[in-house]
Amino acid sequence: MEAVLWYVLTGTRGGPNRVRILRAIDDRPRNANQLAEMLDLDYSTIRHHLDVLLEHGIVTKTGDGYGAVYSPTETAQHNWDLIEEIAEELSV
Repeated sequence: MEAVLWYVLTGTRGGPNRVRILRAIDDRPRNANQLAEMLDLDYSTIRHHLDVLLEHGIVTKTGDGYGAVYSPTETAQHNWDLIEEIAEELSV
């Protein structure tokens, strides 16, 4: 998981926003619309980042469609210190 986190959070321009999303859903599960409003990002941008995080097993979703709620996977939670280390390196 360490290599995946480094790749997803630092390997592309979207890394800082993915860290922000992870922190927001670690606080409490949220849907894409709530994240877009909270983080002041376009809904489609949030959806893209959530899809990347889902694809790499970093977040999980409960429900379907517009109301689906996202939260970090257990694996991501077990590696939270590394996520924060990466966030610090990104200055997020």
